[in-house]
Amino acid sequence: MSDRVVRAIGLTGGIATGKTATSHYLADICKLPILDADIYAREAVHPGSPILDSIVQRYGATLLLPDGNLNRPELGNIIFCNPAERQWLEQQIHPYVRRRLVEETQTCIAAWNRVSPNTLTVVLVVPLLFEANMTDLCTEIWVVYCSPEVQLQRLMQRDGLNGDRADARINAQMPLAQKCQQADVVLDNSSTLDSLFLQVDAQLNRSI
Repeated sequence: MSDRVVRAIGLTGGIATGKTATSHYLADICKLPILDADIYAREAVHPGSPILDSIVQRYGATLLLPDGNLNRPELGNIIFCNPAERQWLEQQIHPYVRRRLVEETQTCIAAWNRVSPNTLTVVLVVPLLFEANMTDLCTEIWVVYCSPEVQLQRLMQRDGLNGDRADARINAQMPLAQKCQQADVVLDNSSTLDSLFLQVDAQLNRSI
């Protein structure tokens, strides 16, 4: 392994604050490798996996769709309203997600070292970066922020939820203000996407 600099950006935020829009911009426009924890979390519960078997044993086969996949919305209705069950589920999935993030980061580093002498920037998109204690995988942490009022309205519109259900999902995560306090960079997505992307560009262009 060479001594080339690796810049590992941990991208996180609250639900419906704009993480996906930011990660798409970083991938499509900035051409950066994106490692998405949500993809690995879905891998963890693919049909026939030990983790999915454990979930079915705990909650019953009614959580399976006809094709054998996990009924994620139904599981969400259980865990978002029950902290103990949410903690149990996270204990099953988070170790798998961490292992995949480490593996894919190393794969990116190995490929980059073969072709470029420059700094490698890789983006780890981890909604529960703080809650899952994965901050050690990053060299800097970016939190996508928006006002609580905007967050609630976006979530209700995006997922078709009423106010109570949207609040439950927001409150199931660490308070956004607390995440901002622990961030190296706070991206304010309370207004337009153009404004958000200008902030992203400015942070990418700063020296590390």
